[in-house]
Amino acid sequence: MDLHELTALEQGTLVATGEATPAELVEHYAARADGVGAFVTRTTEQAVAEAAALGPRPDDAGPLWGVPTAIKDLNATRGVRSTFGSAAFADFVPDVDDEVTLRLRAAGMPSLGKTNTPEFGSPCYTEPDVAPPAVTPWDTSRTAGGSSGGAAAAVAAALAPVAQGSDGGGSIRIPASCCGLVGLKPTRGRISGAPMYGDPVGLATAGPLARTVRDAAALLDVLAGRAVGDPFWAPAPDAPFLSATEREPGRLRVARFAEPIITRAEVDPECLKAWDDASALLASLGHEVEDVPVPLPPDAVPTFETCWAVLTAQSVVNLPDRSVLRPLTRWLTERGEAVSGPEFGLAIGAMRRYAAQALAALAPYDVVLTPTLAQPPVPVGALRDDEDPAADFEAQKRFTPWTSAWNVTGMPAISLPLHVTPEGLPVGVMLAARPAEEALLLSLAAQIETAAPWPLLPPSVAGSPR
Repeated sequence: MDLHELTALEQGTLVATGEATPAELVEHYAARADGVGAFVTRTTEQAVAEAAALGPRPDDAGPLWGVPTAIKDLNATRGVRSTFGSAAFADFVPDVDDEVTLRLRAAGMPSLGKTNTPEFGSPCYTEPDVAPPAVTPWDTSRTAGGSSGGAAAAVAAALAPVAQGSDGGGSIRIPASCCGLVGLKPTRGRISGAPMYGDPVGLATAGPLARTVRDAAALLDVLAGRAVGDPFWAPAPDAPFLSATEREPGRLRVARFAEPIITRAEVDPECLKAWDDASALLASLGHEVEDVPVPLPPDAVPTFETCWAVLTAQSVVNLPDRSVLRPLTRWLTERGEAVSGPEFGLAIGAMRRYAAQALAALAPYDVVLTPTLAQPPVPVGALRDDEDPAADFEAQKRFTPWTSAWNVTGMPAISLPLHVTPEGLPVGVMLAARPAEEALLLSLAAQIETAAPWPLLPPSVAGSPR
């Protein structure tokens, strides 16, 4: 078995036992060709240098020490080009690392490069002007999703063992479903947004993309924790999140619904089958599964869109030349700039109230089950409409009618790759838990993975030559 076929934790064990070195892992991955649009910038020389500089494995090293990773191109990396998915920043090189980058480095995880993302992370597809489209290795004519499409493509194509993404409306879970991965959006405040704190609404957070639940939990342990100055934070867990995958979750009460939330959308039968099969699996594992009404009202949708548009406008507020921006970005920016300061404040308040109502409605349940997406991965370009950005935006909503709900509530949510269509396309199923209950969510996810294991690599990658 080649190194890239091992899980991230298995690779960490090789490093811990001296059977492989961090430099050998970096060099192995650096030799693999990117045929899925995973990277905007590869940093092979820097990764080799970082691996060599690690020295002997410390006694207190975590299980991923020495395992390479990759950093999303929305994250600031000192001395490394960070385009934010935009031609407007094609040559931008930050002079600081953000907190996510610092934590990966402190954990002894060399970065193989910056992963592909759409402009400012806004669309749910990854087709920027600064890199080729990110595609799923299950079918390279189809999207890897977004906005963490490059990170998901990298992990699914075994170009990195595990990778960090970020999620403001589904941007970890969407590509996880498209690429057959585990994708976890942590609870609000679990991972620091320092030093920029660019999201005053509280929708976005970093999180892990991985092939297994245990790998995702291990990377969450690396990323989690407050930084001095954070405006809000989740309570520290009693034990590492990885340990949660080693214990049974107990008998849980599961709420489920499949009615789309943010728009009327036709749901592909394969996505409904994945959700229904997951319901039956949970019941067979002893959990109580109950149908519930949609916990967010339609009125929440325009409020979310107001906040989303303002966040996009923030990204370009000091940009002197907007002509290079994508049509969708310009359209969202115009919408955002039309919102007054008081209107934005009122929208944030309304979002908080909608979140509180949903949390109260779901409080009796341990987890909530929905499909992740309304369709399997669609062809590249199928959602994008440069001639009509409003139609583009509506197509994205129909593709992702559930994911943003848990950004509004701040609940942790995970997409699990529980289904493959007859055409060989991956389909995810999503579970969400009460705020700050990632440990319970990971425990349940690990139980599901044991009961119904999924392919760790797509057929095009499994057993592929080095």
